[in-house]
Amino acid sequence: MLSSSLPGTASLLAPDDIAHVIQVALAPAFLLSALATLLNVFSTRLGRVADKVDSAAAALRTAGPAEAAGLSRQLAFLRRRSFVLDGAVVLACTAGVMTGIAVLTLFVGALRDAATASVLFACFGVALVCTVAALAAFLVEILLAGRGIRDAVDRQQVHASDRGADARP
Repeated sequence: MLSSSLPGTASLLAPDDIAHVIQVALAPAFLLSALATLLNVFSTRLGRVADKVDSAAAALRTAGPAEAAGLSRQLAFLRRRSFVLDGAVVLACTAGVMTGIAVLTLFVGALRDAATASVLFACFGVALVCTVAALAAFLVEILLAGRGIRDAVDRQQVHASDRGADARP
């Protein structure tokens, strides 16, 4: 509610209105906290992918032709994972920016103003869509990582069975 102390003076937000704006701003604050946690997870996973790329690239320098082909496939796979993680990071950051704009809109504009309400709705809506898309990209990366693990296990089992066949008389 807008209140004024004297007729004809500038309208100010009443303390109840200010408290309501702060309460409404808490939901975006929780979203920002969750996004920061997601970005930390994405960053950690991207670091692990980078470590695997470094390891595979170093092994590629001394690898024979057969091993080089496998390492090249692994590097291509890690490249796809890094692209998916990049997408997740961009989406999460966009969600964070849009959430921040939504919070700023709460503090700058009056909630009853139709234009401000539209901006608030659009910013928070885009933030939620980006958050969901970031989670979907993260899911894709997790599935890619799982596939990579299963492929590595399969290759190890093939090598183990080949060694076992060579050891028989």
